[in-house]
Amino acid sequence: MTSSVSEASGELPALAARLRELRRVAGLTIQAAADRAGLSPAHLSRLETGHRQPSLPVLLNLARLYGTTVSGLLGEAAGVPDPVVRAGAASARRAGGWTYRRVGVPGRAMQALRVHVPHGGGQDDLVRVHPGEELLYVLAGGLRLVLGDAEHLLGEGDSAHFDSLLPHRIGAATPAGVDVLFVHSLLQSAAADLCLGGAAR
Repeated sequence: MTSSVSEASGELPALAARLRELRRVAGLTIQAAADRAGLSPAHLSRLETGHRQPSLPVLLNLARLYGTTVSGLLGEAAGVPDPVVRAGAASARRAGGWTYRRVGVPGRAMQALRVHVPHGGGQDDLVRVHPGEELLYVLAGGLRLVLGDAEHLLGEGDSAHFDSLLPHRIGAATPAGVDVLFVHSLLQSAAADLCLGGAAR
């Protein structure tokens, strides 16, 4: 659509400002955000300046990228999620040999999972690099964590907090595997699969 649409809609400037702010908070350049949302940098730039009205598919992609909803992008008030996650409600999900249980509330900027990493679980050699931060807390067993060129062995009660742009690998150091509390600030998009059992891009 042309810029005349943006002039006819008083909501576009507010949406444009929210898109700019969300990208800034995510620490992404126009190029990086556009690549992940499947847009051209010029198209995203026009959205962020209010010179173009986004289609619903574009809004959905941007909402996923920034970890929000279409309603959130449009400034509509959302219901407050229940802050308590009961043990019985955390269903297990298996991916890449690892077992995941969500222990945080979906839709937040920070996500938390309880992860069981089996010994020789198939992802030990997968090097991950992506925007965000990670905190690993060992609940039981031993964890082998490679950060850049340094290898660390963590035992029960040990933790590590690092910038996930640093290349990293995770594996179990004990035969019975390791249980880890995994807290991350990954963008809610396909990039998150890099640390949630998916294959590296």
